Amino acid sequence: MQWFHGVVKNGSVPQMSELVQKSLPVRLYSASTTAVHVLIASIDHWSKNLFAIVVSIAEMERRVAIIGAGMSGLVACKYLLQFGFKPVVFEADDGVGGLWRHTMESTKLQSTKLLYQFIDFPWPSSAKEDNPSHNQVLDYFNSYAQHFSLIPHIRFNSKVVDIDYVGGESNEEMKSWELSGWQVHKAEFVVLCIGKYSGFPNIPKFPPGQGPEVFDGKVMHSMDYSNLDNVSAAELIKGKRITVIGSMKSGLDLAAECANANGVKYPCTIIQRTAHWFFPDFNIWGVIAGYLYFNRFAELLVHKPGESFILSLWATLLTPLSWGIGKLVETALKWKLPRQKYGMVPNHNILQDLSTCLFAVFPDNFFDKLKEGSILIKKSQSFSFCKEGIIIDGEVKPLKSDIVFFATGYQGDEKIKRIFKSPLFQNYIIGRTTSTVPLYRYSHRWTNNSPSNSQLIGYAEGASNTFSSEMKSLWLAHFLDGNIEMPNIRQMVKEVKLWEDNLKQYGGKFYWKRCILHCGIWYHDQLCKDMKHNPKRKKGFFAELFEPYGHADYMGLTRK
Repeated sequence: MQWFHGVVKNGSVPQMSELVQKSLPVRLYSASTTAVHVLIASIDHWSKNLFAIVVSIAEMERRVAIIGAGMSGLVACKYLLQFGFKPVVFEADDGVGGLWRHTMESTKLQSTKLLYQFIDFPWPSSAKEDNPSHNQVLDYFNSYAQHFSLIPHIRFNSKVVDIDYVGGESNEEMKSWELSGWQVHKAEFVVLCIGKYSGFPNIPKFPPGQGPEVFDGKVMHSMDYSNLDNVSAAELIKGKRITVIGSMKSGLDLAAECANANGVKYPCTIIQRTAHWFFPDFNIWGVIAGYLYFNRFAELLVHKPGESFILSLWATLLTPLSWGIGKLVETALKWKLPRQKYGMVPNHNILQDLSTCLFAVFPDNFFDKLKEGSILIKKSQSFSFCKEGIIIDGEVKPLKSDIVFFATGYQGDEKIKRIFKSPLFQNYIIGRTTSTVPLYRYSHRWTNNSPSNSQLIGYAEGASNTFSSEMKSLWLAHFLDGNIEMPNIRQMVKEVKLWEDNLKQYGGKFYWKRCILHCGIWYHDQLCKDMKHNPKRKKGFFAELFEPYGHADYMGLTRK
């Protein structure tokens, strides 16, 4: 496999603009032109409309291929257009929205709409609810795409099959591809906006004779349920004894829908392994969390990757205050809802959930459904299937079920890994010794000690995923435009290790979630400095220290 290796001065990584504007010579490991080969298949005409994206380092014409037209793909396209690039977005569906196109009927925005808002495009006045429905979110995305004229740059019904690095093909080979139905799209850079929460469901493994194969009922992942239309989904669960494996947000939402459909006659049972600190709502508790956790003073209480000795000392000295704030919030949450009664008090502190983005908002009237008996919760670390349903660890009688839903999450890293065809490059993306993708600035990847011409957006999570993706897209546009001075590979590796260690310190066993919420301002400070902008975005000392940071603080981060 060949890989681009640009001329390196003092160990630094050359920028795309340097290669274009200054015409620096490019060295390759072989004499042929290095390229990225992306196979794209039209969903409706799989055998005829096949595309190949060739990402060539030899011809720099500011062409960028973006995979995915969800929220991250839209903002990436928008900022690249503003910086004079020529993006083409490949989307498997027939419209924008990504994951929001495949949700349960009851799904609505977790946070308030002001926290899930684009930097320069507010919600319309017609969206009056603080937590809009999934249809309103889709309308918002469509309006964004129309407003910034993104639709002409999107190829719908085009699914990326895989990406492969290939050597320079001859003109004869290219012609033979075209004759057999292949088309070629050339670009200099690939942006992966494929998301983590779709495509590759995480299904538990069972010993022989204890898995779904012995069960007489139906077994589905919550992803499959979300992909059903509303009528089919309602018919599926109506009058059924349903068990949901998993008690994160998708599991609770699914259980709530089943309870609404069947009531106490056919209660839905949730199998819970680990409880988490969910909020009663985000309208009040989101504001409280903002002032307690999402400002610069709150970040003084935690250690940050690459911090100075003084900041490290402050975080150590203020540890008791951080502990006290956490206990205060936990006490208030336990007082607000009867968690203890239903076994929903976590064994870990709230900072761990905030540091791993494993917090959410309970579905409407969730505890009322627990009280009336239409939802039941059973705690268990393991279970197995039998003919009638499932057998919970420590119990003899089976839990009789007609349908068992796995609300057990997704294999996000595996999804990213498998989009690359070459096993060798898959190991560059996810090594054998780690369960996460090592990314500089949580978006940029290098391979084989060389710069990468691909980037992931939407992989790391934060308090607001729209804002997080916008900041990474801005950084990407600045990077491709030559405004960012990249460190050498050794410094990148060191920085990634610092962030990895920090996540392990605060996230515990859930560090792999790649959440930057507990030091999100610190992270965005790094991006601002890279883009040569002032990271201090507030007016006044006390506002800078105590007011929560949000998307409005980062308007105007264009060229310097």
